[in-house]
Amino acid sequence: VWKGEPTWNGVAILARGAEPVLTRDALPGDDADRQSRYIEAAVNGIIVACLYAPNGNPQPGPKFAYKLAWHARLEVHAEQLLDTGLPVVLAGDYNIVPEPRDIYATRSYDDNALVQPESRASFQRLLDQGWLDALRKKHPKETLYTFWDYRRNRWPRDAGLRLDHILLSKKLARRLTSAGIDRDVRGEDGASDHAPVWVELK
Repeated sequence: VWKGEPTWNGVAILARGAEPVLTRDALPGDDADRQSRYIEAAVNGIIVACLYAPNGNPQPGPKFAYKLAWHARLEVHAEQLLDTGLPVVLAGDYNIVPEPRDIYATRSYDDNALVQPESRASFQRLLDQGWLDALRKKHPKETLYTFWDYRRNRWPRDAGLRLDHILLSKKLARRLTSAGIDRDVRGEDGASDHAPVWVELK
C-alpha cells in the first residue's frame, strides 16, 4: 500500500508473503493537510505505520511551524495507538536528530530544524509515552547514522545524521531481538542518501 505526490512526499508499506490492509492514509488532526506523509496498515497482526515527517527548514518560519504542528499531531495519535494495546511499529524518516551524538561533529547544522530543541523535545515526548527506540535499545553506546547528504563528500567522510527511526509500542518492544542499519547500501551507485533501518521481532 502506498500514498504519494508527484516529485515530493510519499510513504509505502510492503510485506513479504502478506497483503497489507490499509487502516489509515493520513495523520489525523488537520483535514486541510493533504501532504502524503503518513499511512498505517495491518500486517500479520501488527499495525505498521510509515511516516515521512516534515523537514522544517528554513527555521524559524512557516515550514518549521508546520513541522512542529505535524509532530504535535503525531504525538496525539501515537498515544492513542498505545492506548489500544495493539502491537504497533512507527517507522520512517522523522527528520529529527534526537541527541547530539546522533550527528557528526559539526557546527554547520546548529540552525537546522533537524536539531532544534523543539524538534528534539517532540521526539523525547514519544519516548516518554512509552515508545521504544529500537536502534538505541540494541546499540546504546554506538555512533549511529542513517543519512549522509550527497553534498560535500559526506558519505566518504562518514559525516552522517540519525534521522530514521523505528519506534515500537510496549507490547511489541518485548519481542525485539535485533535492530540495525544497512550502511553498505548507501555506498551503492545511485543510492538514496538514507540507508535502510531494520528490526527483527520474535
